[in-house]
Amino acid sequence: MATDAHKCLPAFENDAAVIQFIEDVTANADAVQTNVLAEILRRNAETEYLQLYNLAGATDRETFKSKIPVVTYEDLEPFIQRIANGDRSPILSAHPISEFLTSSGTSAGERKLMPAINEDLDRRQLLYSLLMPVMNIYMPGLDKGKGLYFLFVKSETKTPGGLLARPVLTSYYKSDRFKARPYDPYNVYTSPNEAILCPDSFQSMYAQMLCGLYDREQVLRIGAIFASGLLRAIRFLHLYWKELCQDIRTGTLDKRVSDPDIQHCMVRILRPDHALANVIESECSKENWEGIITRIWPNAKYLEVIVTGAMAQYIPTLDYYSGGLPKVCTMYASSECYFGINLNPLCEPSEVSYTIMPNMAYFEFLPCDPHSGSTSNNVSLVDLVNVEIGKEYELVITTYALYRYRVGDILRVTGFHNSAPKFHFVRRKGVLLSIDSDKTTEPELQSAIDNASKLLNRFDTNVVEYTSYADTRSIPGHYVIFWELLVKDPTNYPTDEVLEQCCLVMEESLNSVYRQGRVECKSIGPLELRVVKNGTFECLMDHALSRGASINQYKVPRCVSYTPIMELLDSRVVASYFSRSLPQWDQKATGEVVV
Repeated sequence: MATDAHKCLPAFENDAAVIQFIEDVTANADAVQTNVLAEILRRNAETEYLQLYNLAGATDRETFKSKIPVVTYEDLEPFIQRIANGDRSPILSAHPISEFLTSSGTSAGERKLMPAINEDLDRRQLLYSLLMPVMNIYMPGLDKGKGLYFLFVKSETKTPGGLLARPVLTSYYKSDRFKARPYDPYNVYTSPNEAILCPDSFQSMYAQMLCGLYDREQVLRIGAIFASGLLRAIRFLHLYWKELCQDIRTGTLDKRVSDPDIQHCMVRILRPDHALANVIESECSKENWEGIITRIWPNAKYLEVIVTGAMAQYIPTLDYYSGGLPKVCTMYASSECYFGINLNPLCEPSEVSYTIMPNMAYFEFLPCDPHSGSTSNNVSLVDLVNVEIGKEYELVITTYALYRYRVGDILRVTGFHNSAPKFHFVRRKGVLLSIDSDKTTEPELQSAIDNASKLLNRFDTNVVEYTSYADTRSIPGHYVIFWELLVKDPTNYPTDEVLEQCCLVMEESLNSVYRQGRVECKSIGPLELRVVKNGTFECLMDHALSRGASINQYKVPRCVSYTPIMELLDSRVVASYFSRSLPQWDQKATGEVVV
């Protein structure tokens, strides 16, 4: 398909044109990849980064691969920091860096900054434009109603050089491509822009929920970005249905919603509706909330949320509240790049695969050992069309500002659509715990435990072993840390107050994404410390050995999810403690670059 890679936003006349576009780019995936790479290298030939490796204007794959190294964020951080500090020379991109997109992944505890150029918005808009035409193949009639999507912006900041740093979705929602989007009967939302763009999460959620209730009969699909976000919305309804019913009954807006833009836009939506209020009150006042989603929104056909990777833990709860509505994962994207779409959106969550759109970036794949989970820089990277079904790879991308960048996602090839591979998301490399957009690695957790355990020194007590899991049975979910303690003087056992303080110290030690989720977004509950009986981790090892593990290779798992193991741990808990205070997270005071 011979088109300039940067001219990637065709004007589709109808759904058939969209489907034909998908067929064209996937049928010619290798040629499209060749063109994308050549265009990136041609445009950025004079950048400092490419000149550093003596590319000398070459645009072919062989030269590119032989001279440009595979890198991590830490390798690029000095270049990125110069841009953040105000250097406007063409360091990574010939086009000016327009903003930084903050990644949910962290480096040294703080969010990574992904450089972006203005036309990146076009590429994201292109991928969004492919979603509904694909969905219409499987579920027609979505133009006859509305979508109730709980969408939010998060706080943003500026780098020392004056560039905005914010999450990719906040960037998109605040862009004219979203705010001034043309009318599309397939993408009519119940939430007004003013509610989505309100920075106060309570007021935003309240207004979006209220609008969704007013339009309950017209809602055909319900969604959020993550499964955890949709469950928070249900929890919000559980907490505030009485106030929402009062507003519907009287046609007024709760006084806690003070944002002037929301107040102004709600004037055209608010109306007294006693019958609607009575229906909602009748359902929400029942003790049993099973199937509440379809009871409140009876015409909802599916849920649109991410339920792959760490979000899979929320599937049973979503099924409980929705009565088993289909859970649709439409696209695969990150702050670094938008990658691909799900061409079989009604498949089971465990079968979700994303077809990589070869025009979005230049893609390479680092082979990964599925047993050890490790990758090696000593092996050759594989091109998009040459990956093998059943094998796992770490994704490596080249965009208009990143070159051979390791994203950190581990993917398994499940098949091909034409010549473009389909991937199942396996995991985020190195991530141990995740509740929402937080991603805590083993070194981060180890450091947090090291810091907290210092409080035990005056009691002559040590942490013998530990493990953890993400408890999603409550809303919001929270981290659970299991400690086995060696108390050398039983008469000087650590006090409850000190063990509660250990919870807070662990939270204070975790990265800014976690702390923001606790403080600003309230998407993560207080960390819980469970102290277990002595000998518990020996029992854990005995269980592993009974299932065939080698005693010579056994290592204590730092995160558990296997139900019998969790039950064993819980059966040996002698005391449980929670953080009673919020950890520090002050964007302005700390100067952290956060969402």
